[in-house]
Amino acid sequence: MNTNRPKSISDQWVERSLKAVWHPCTQMKHHERFPLIALSHAKGSWLYDQDGHRYLDAISSWWVNLFGHSNPYINAALKKQLDQLEHAMLAGFTHPPVVELSERLSALTSHHLGHTFFASDGASAIEIALKMSFHYWRNMGLSDKKEFICLKNSYHGETLGALAVTDVAIFKDAYGPLIRHAHIVTSPDARNATAGETNEDVATRSLKDLETTLQKCQGKIAALILEPLVQCATGMAMYDASYLIGARQLCDKYQVHLIADEIAVGCGRTGTFFAVEQAGDSGIWPDFLALSKGISGGYLPLSLVMTTEKIYQAFYDEDTSRGFLHSHSYTGNPLACTAALATLDIFANDQVIEKNKVLAKAMTESFAWAQNDSNIEHLRQKGMILAFDIKESVTTSSFAKEFFKEALSKEILVRPIGRTIYIMPPYTLSTDELTILSNGIEKTLRLVLQNKS
Repeated sequence: MNTNRPKSISDQWVERSLKAVWHPCTQMKHHERFPLIALSHAKGSWLYDQDGHRYLDAISSWWVNLFGHSNPYINAALKKQLDQLEHAMLAGFTHPPVVELSERLSALTSHHLGHTFFASDGASAIEIALKMSFHYWRNMGLSDKKEFICLKNSYHGETLGALAVTDVAIFKDAYGPLIRHAHIVTSPDARNATAGETNEDVATRSLKDLETTLQKCQGKIAALILEPLVQCATGMAMYDASYLIGARQLCDKYQVHLIADEIAVGCGRTGTFFAVEQAGDSGIWPDFLALSKGISGGYLPLSLVMTTEKIYQAFYDEDTSRGFLHSHSYTGNPLACTAALATLDIFANDQVIEKNKVLAKAMTESFAWAQNDSNIEHLRQKGMILAFDIKESVTTSSFAKEFFKEALSKEILVRPIGRTIYIMPPYTLSTDELTILSNGIEKTLRLVLQNKS
């Protein structure tokens, strides 16, 4: 490397960032060897750095950007709202965007869930759901119900409550002394199938383990929390919808709440607006449903928890201590709610769910090459999420970082999870962009594995 060359604009911003900014989910020392990208602007599916290089955003900027960067419809809605009300506290006040968003979300659940509590990020939404569940049981005179169940390899966030129901060692181990640990049950991950087993067989086997835990801890469990259909952050583990049906039945049988963490899988990612809609012809609804990420179209921090009339009424009392005394300064922010309303408009006006079925099929066809690659296993897809694993025998501990770095040189932004390569692109991805993406990933994989050997 020529250390005497003039520093580019990107180099200058990267240098300043490394001195001033502590980046998330990052061992900062690794940036001595792996790139930090200084962005300038974005449009559609593309991010542009300060030197004019572009990168196809195949992961929707951490799964949030549904309809492309700088979307004109969302932009216009935000500009209009900006001149009306940018923020006001929601304690003691209300405003049209937060009311309309709550009403429209409830309607999307056919009013099974009708009360929405707002926050700013996914982990905060999980904290809310856990606290609401515990507090509900206490208000009902069942204060022993204060433990939680999560799936093996689950991820629900990195605040202390969310970490308690997360089963990812690298995030959790350092903070173990601070955490109230949950019960961990077998994941219905279809990759766990033994010879001759179907995806539904794996789900059935996992449900038996869940019931064993519910029996053993009867009277102590407040809630089961899960990501419906796809456990995202631990490698896009996909499972059969029959597990959701069985889990709902078991929660009802043992008087346990079901918390659906749809932060990553909601907003159309799995083929329906809510992933739980795929659980049987009549569907099942959880007691709490958490949303974040895509709900604001990738524009502003927003999260929320929806719950039932029954749970809401358990808090409705003259006694202040029976109320849900939880708050965030930016709860129900009018700008964030406006971005979410514009996002829902696009879903409705552009028939996004139907169009995504066509795009999902095109994704399947574009990655057909992965089906015949001897280095690849477990090619899988659920709606707008496609993933495959690189066989352990041909990877190294640095595979994910090396792939990320090489893909950037091919104008592709992909962040593998361990040896899992996945795409979760914006719903506005064009046919040409999909071809660029597939070809770029295939070429990157060849180069990285070739360099390893």
